[in-house]
Amino acid sequence: MSTSESSRYVRLRVDLVLEVVEPDALTGAAIDHIAADEFMPDEERGHAEAAVREDEAEALAYLIDPFSLVSEVPGVELAQASWSTEPVEYDPESMEWDLDEEDGSFADSEGDAEDGGHGRAERAPADDR
Repeated sequence: MSTSESSRYVRLRVDLVLEVVEPDALTGAAIDHIAADEFMPDEERGHAEAAVREDEAEALAYLIDPFSLVSEVPGVELAQASWSTEPVEYDPESMEWDLDEEDGSFADSEGDAEDGGHGRAERAPADDR
């Protein structure tokens, strides 16, 4: 299929597991972000602040901006975005977290051209550094 016959839209899926190492910094940044949002109604602001104080995943959701992730990529415009956060129990040794086996598309963790540019980045757990 030539480029002119293919879809102009591409779905980018990214699955991240983040370790919250400074909960107070995360919550504080989210509260600052909410306070600086000039378009958020006061009633919603109160609910948002309460939510980020109770839940680190909620705080993270207020700080993630899909537009900023792609705004510097030449030749693309964000057509639609959705995202969610949730606390998870993470064990890097568990097969549940083996992204190479998820759907077969991440078979090569180097992210070369043969697998469509898929890659995987991992960081050693804090106690192994």
